[in-house]
Amino acid sequence: MSRSFDDDNIVLPSDQDSSGRTLGADEVDAVRRAIESGTLTSTKGSFTKSLESRFAETVGSREAWACSSGTAAVHTAVAAIDPEPGDEIITTPITDMGALTPIVYQGAIPVFADVDPRMCNVTAETVRARLSPRTRAIIVTHLFGNPCEMAEIVDVAREHGVPVIEDCAQAFLATSGGKQVGAIGKVGCFSLQQGKHITTGEGGLVTSDDEDLSRRMFLFINKAWGYGDEKPDHYFLALNYRMSELQGAVGLSQLDKLADVVRQRVRMADRLTERISGLDGIETPWVAPGNTHVYWKYCLRVDASRLPGGSPELGRRLKERGIASAPRYIQKPAFECEVFRDQRTFGSSRWPFSEARAEALDYSPERFPGSYEALEGILVLPWNERYAEEHVDYIATALESAVSEGR
Repeated sequence: MSRSFDDDNIVLPSDQDSSGRTLGADEVDAVRRAIESGTLTSTKGSFTKSLESRFAETVGSREAWACSSGTAAVHTAVAAIDPEPGDEIITTPITDMGALTPIVYQGAIPVFADVDPRMCNVTAETVRARLSPRTRAIIVTHLFGNPCEMAEIVDVAREHGVPVIEDCAQAFLATSGGKQVGAIGKVGCFSLQQGKHITTGEGGLVTSDDEDLSRRMFLFINKAWGYGDEKPDHYFLALNYRMSELQGAVGLSQLDKLADVVRQRVRMADRLTERISGLDGIETPWVAPGNTHVYWKYCLRVDASRLPGGSPELGRRLKERGIASAPRYIQKPAFECEVFRDQRTFGSSRWPFSEARAEALDYSPERFPGSYEALEGILVLPWNERYAEEHVDYIATALESAVSEGR
């Protein structure tokens, strides 16, 4: 629900309802046409196929395939890589669980790399520190829409002979080194969940220039059934991760709005950065030179030595002023969650962790200084494309007031 501030008659849009989303008549008309066609499965319809084709053009990839969620997108990417049981996939401890559990479902071991606390992203250096002869792939997450420094990470991956999978769920149209994310690594994974830059409620997309990986991803989404083949069969173990025509219709209409959505998010974020730069104890988002941030959320860093109570206390003060925020983003690094810490997977087997090297499961805090520093200091502000100057100025004024109160 959108939030109202009595003092200023300001309404802050929310991405959880129509106030902060671009959904409207175009999507309604597209869904109506899908329903009237009588074909709601994407295996026979045209909306999802059109979404795939147009999204591939948007990202600059050879192929794009639609699927049922961002988690399904990551699972599809990992399945396409086809790890052997016990193979290792390097990833980040600061991300949504939906980007991690697919690794385990495919029998591989998540090996967590530390992050740069300025961006909360893995780096070439932290990835290199976790490489082993069992490394099968690297998954990078462009957190909050702020891309990783991809050229350096791709160089490390190339030296080791492993592919890079990009988790772009929060980073539509972001660029790293002048290249659009999702078309830099071997596979790009995107989410169309409610709060993303464009939405179908739930949904996902995978992209790739690699013909063999694209083929495996298409098959994995479709139970490995060879649609269109001369003698189709179920070629390997796979799931039904298809998107429906209703989602495809909405996604196609949303895609028309993506460039404007990103432009407005960036413009308003730049305005907030200008307003609060220099605010004592607050650091605005750091973006690597040559990269563009597309602001799924706006992530501050709070210096607890200058603002007593740090990000939780600042978040509490903002809440009093009607502004929701998320201190820490996630409460703890992913490896502290029970699924990893206690290896709760398939029955009591602990598989695939039972196949892991001891070092791959070493989650000692001293191995992750950047991750703990990052989570300790960040305060994540909500963001969406319906923010106007009045909303941003209200947030800036509230931050200035909350910081001043904490002195």
